Amino acid sequence: MTQHHRDRPDIVGGVDTHKDLHMAAVVDKHDRVLGTASFPTTRHGYKAMLAWMRGFGEVSRVGIECTGTYGAGLLRYLQRTGIATLEVTTPDKTVRRKRGKNDTIDAENAAHAAYAGIRTVTPKTRDGMIEALRVLKVCRKTAVAARRVALQMIQTQVISAPEELRDQLRNMTRMQLIRTLAAWRPDLSGYRDVTMAYRIALKSLARRYLELHDEVADLNVMIKAIVDELAPELVSRTAVGYESAAQLLITAGDNPDRIGSEASFAALCGVSPIPASSGKTQRHRLNRGGDRAANSALHIIAIGRLRLDATTQAYVSRRVTEGHSKLEAIRCLKRYIARELYYVLRHRYREINQTQIAT
Repeated sequence: MTQHHRDRPDIVGGVDTHKDLHMAAVVDKHDRVLGTASFPTTRHGYKAMLAWMRGFGEVSRVGIECTGTYGAGLLRYLQRTGIATLEVTTPDKTVRRKRGKNDTIDAENAAHAAYAGIRTVTPKTRDGMIEALRVLKVCRKTAVAARRVALQMIQTQVISAPEELRDQLRNMTRMQLIRTLAAWRPDLSGYRDVTMAYRIALKSLARRYLELHDEVADLNVMIKAIVDELAPELVSRTAVGYESAAQLLITAGDNPDRIGSEASFAALCGVSPIPASSGKTQRHRLNRGGDRAANSALHIIAIGRLRLDATTQAYVSRRVTEGHSKLEAIRCLKRYIARELYYVLRHRYREINQTQIAT
């Protein structure tokens, strides 16, 4: 390090992110605000923000709100420049009640949080295959939802259709119905007639369903390929399907070293029991925090194992005989599954990193 850099004071930045403008703040080594300014959410704006921060001293770290949405571009830019970044989580409600809220205050609060190391977590890097997996999985989720809506609309329209149409369609299976409707050739010029309007609408909905069905199938192939490449051992475990495996990979992120232990991973998935004891009463309550999608994936795995695995069935039976409800036993089971799969993920990522270093 040069003498010039040693002489520069360390400063900490904070950013309140938005769609078009980011508000930035800088605090010194005594946590005093040195300045605030806004910058556009473009590459030039990110560069100008970093130059502005460096005008106050050597940037030791920057706290950013919403690194998964509005702050994603800034996060990637700062990580490429080697600046340490932290994700600032939920604002302190007490401070907000006292000071109020605006973009400048939020940026200052982000800087204070990054300075003190409170309400901060290590953000996902969002620059590897798992980010690609997340984007594909989000696309698949919306396609599945749209396909479900299209099917519901078809079923609703069939119920209310004129008798001559309803009698043809009411006893068909789902795919027979869809393919029959998609093969119709209604007269588009007859849309003023009720029966023809039903034919046009049902054909449109059926073709929409088939297009979405093909889209989901294509996305499934891509998601499966990424999961097989990243964590083949994960899907080899009992009752762990590709959807659940993909979600757990996404929750861990491209940089799972940010998760310090299996207990941290369990908390991140919302399956760590929270103490709720008082006096002689010793109990734990349900954790309603964490990534609910990961929690759902663990629940699906737990239910699958309860149906397929004799050891799991014996464990749940023992818990029930001890006085726990079946749901409480499943909650305990999810905690054990999180521990098991955390070590699978950690081992796999260690292998990937060693391969990258070797190459």
